[in-house]
Amino acid sequence: MANPLRGEVVRLYKNLLYLGREYPQGADYFRSRLKAAFLRHKDEKDPEKIKQLIARGEFVVKELEALYFLRKYRAMKQRYYSDDNH
Repeated sequence: MANPLRGEVVRLYKNLLYLGREYPQGADYFRSRLKAAFLRHKDEKDPEKIKQLIARGEFVVKELEALYFLRKYRAMKQRYYSDDNH
């Protein structure tokens, strides 16, 4: 892996690992899938390809954050609004 991008990759991995703690199918499921995805591309040397993979990872981060935000919103909505007052 290209040395200048190594820090970005490690940061992305740690961020995804942190976000995966609350994954609906479980943290262990998420961790195993995450590890497999990163190991699949561990021998990538092309900096442009690595940047594309990092961008894809950042997209996944945004999707996870949206998923968690939506879940939190739905839980709050259920607490404060009854079903008959939509």
